[in-house]
This record gives sequence, C-alpha cells and structure tokens, in this order.
Amino acid sequence: MTTWGLLIETTVGSGEYKRPAGSVITHVDGSRDDALRELETRARSYEPQHPMNPQRRRLFRTTDGYDLIVDGQWTSFLTRFTVAELLADSDPPAPAPEPEPADAAPKPTEGEIPRYPDGVPVLPSWLGRDDLP
Repeated sequence: MTTWGLLIETTVGSGEYKRPAGSVITHVDGSRDDALRELETRARSYEPQHPMNPQRRRLFRTTDGYDLIVDGQWTSFLTRFTVAELLADSDPPAPAPEPEPADAAPKPTEGEIPRYPDGVPVLPSWLGRDDLP
C-alpha cells in the first residue's frame, strides 16, 4: 500500500520578515485519490495565523493539491497544500500493534484464572490447573 504525505507550506512572519515554512500534516495510506480527499478536507478547514483580519479567502485546486490565498487588509498570504508519495523515511513511526482476535484468550491479572469470553477456562484441569477437583 502506498503512503502519501500531506504537506503544508505557509507564510509565517510579517512585513519584511515574511518567509515560507513547511511541514508534514499527516500521512495517508491508500490511493492518491484518498490522500487528495483528506487534503481537501484539511485545506477547507485550515485557519492560517496570518492575516489577523482576513478580508477574502480563495481556495484553488492544483495538480498536486490546493493553494489557499487569504487577503488581509494590506497584503495576501499563501498556504500551499500538497500530496506527495513517501519514498523513504529515516525515522518511521513504530507499526501499530495487531488487534487481538475476538476469540483470543484474555490476559489474566495475577491470581485470576484465564478464561475465554464465554467463561470457559483456557487451560483444562489436566494441564496443571489445581483450582478444580
């Protein structure tokens, strides 16, 4: 399965100190269309830090994502949302633990006899259990 990175590049700072800053919003496993749908949802709901008093907000679809232009009283600010295929990661997140099947034996607490969800003991008496006659 392909992993897609949802990237954001936005204008930070103000005046002469405006500059772009980028980061990864999240990763999406699946198709490129799945990633673009998630990216559109995030782009539509994104509230940029600048401008403080937005006058106009425009969202454009591009080949690889979306551009959000927010006009302020004196200047405009651009936020670019991009979907990109993840090819390599030097520090990938740990894999999520596999969910246990519903019929798996629960882990007992100390002194408790392990039982299946229906109440049947996991170990029969002939396998070393001493709680049965």
